[in-house]
Amino acid sequence: MALQLSPRIIVDPAIRFGRPVIQGTRVPVDLVLAKLAAGMTAVEIANDYALTIDDIQAVLLYAARSLAEEEIRLVA
Repeated sequence: MALQLSPRIIVDPAIRFGRPVIQGTRVPVDLVLAKLAAGMTAVEIANDYALTIDDIQAVLLYAARSLAEEEIRLVA
């Protein structure tokens, strides 16, 4: 059973061991982020993995929201 984390981003224990993926695909969110960080363009990624630009933007939105909710506690 899939759980939607964000628009177009889901987790399903039956897909990629429950890692966040783009809905309707087996493409993990972290793969798309790594490709962007390595210098690939959104268009190149979309073409290589049969995604849309909206899928790529959904990955970025999910990552931004995830980081915004992250809480870091310093321990002295």
